Amino acid sequence: MTHIAVIAHEGKSLGGGLDELRTELAARGQSSPMWFQVPKSKLVPKAVRKALKGGAELIIIWGGDGSVQRCLDTLAGSSVPLAILPAGTRNLFATNLGIPKSVPEAVDAALNGFERTIDLGRVNGEHFGTMMGIGLDADMIKDADGGLKDALGRLAYVWTGARSINSSRFEARVDVDDKRYFKGAAGCVLVANMGQLTGGIEAFPDARPDDGLLDVGVITADSLLDWSRALTSTALGKAASSPFVEITRGKRIDIRTDRRLLYEIDGGEREKTKKLKVRAKAGAIRIKVP
Repeated sequence: MTHIAVIAHEGKSLGGGLDELRTELAARGQSSPMWFQVPKSKLVPKAVRKALKGGAELIIIWGGDGSVQRCLDTLAGSSVPLAILPAGTRNLFATNLGIPKSVPEAVDAALNGFERTIDLGRVNGEHFGTMMGIGLDADMIKDADGGLKDALGRLAYVWTGARSINSSRFEARVDVDDKRYFKGAAGCVLVANMGQLTGGIEAFPDARPDDGLLDVGVITADSLLDWSRALTSTALGKAASSPFVEITRGKRIDIRTDRRLLYEIDGGEREKTKKLKVRAKAGAIRIKVP
């Protein structure tokens, strides 16, 4: 029998909660897994390390993208697979991989599913699974959540993006695989391992998490009208056709900005910086999928 460990963010919910998770595991012969509950995602790495030290052969994470990202960063390069119970509000990583959003189905995928080896990105020493960005995207994702997103759907991202234009614009240099790709004014630079953003937006429809490459997007619009056009194209899954969006792919991406800016990885804010060193890490993690 596989020796499993459950790491649960106790502030996240899914279905019947952790009681249902225990019941489903027990019904499948896992009545006494190693069990760790944490109040914050930043405590997940410590729990993962304890689980590995205890001999865990499978890590199950109960939480959202923040908790998942902490697991990915800690398990990167390990032979121990990760299974996800998508109990957060966004769950982009799980959604991109087709992981079910019900406890019984997600548990079945965890214990009986296919083990898929995928890439990760690494930015300034920290791994991410879905994407990272600097500039407008952090504000756009944060502000569009909640009532506005419920009311407007995908167009919520157009609205929140457009109203943040003035504060988000910056000068940037982007090198891809040691060659200058972009230099000039930008509002957002995204580097993606997977294509789907919050709200079902396919920002990078050709992105694959197992091709050894990262997709790079630079949004260059400098007016309300042009930003609205660029963001609308992105919301409709046609970012590459916009004259205000430049997209390429590579393994090594270096981003320099003219001032210190917040950046985000998998939806979590990080401290301000002017330099981002992003690298593709092929086959870095094993994920249980249906």
